[in-house]
Amino acid sequence: QVQLVESGGGLVQAGGSLRLSCAASGIIFRINTMGWYRQTPGKQRELVADIARDGIPNYVASVKGRFTISRDNAKNTVYLQMNSLKPEDTAVYYCNADGVSTVGALSAYWGRGTQVTVSS
Repeated sequence: QVQLVESGGGLVQAGGSLRLSCAASGIIFRINTMGWYRQTPGKQRELVADIARDGIPNYVASVKGRFTISRDNAKNTVYLQMNSLKPEDTAVYYCNADGVSTVGALSAYWGRGTQVTVSS
């Protein structure tokens, strides 16, 4: 089984910064795209940012210029540096990964989420 574990969430004032980390562990051949989604109560999850193995990033428009996604392929870890945080960034942030198993199967994996709260 592949597990994703997020860390780095917390409470921060508007304008502050947080750095989220997500490490994939378990038996897996390769992790492809990794990313971050967020969700508030009663709403569907939205993609915040993702990044391919070659380092090409993708961001939702609302976080461009404020958030930076990066990864360490050797550690199967993805990071999200969040600067200039706004109250509307408050959500549970979930790590996502697309992977290839040791027998060649494609699967999507999710972390349990980490709470980010931005106060005004």
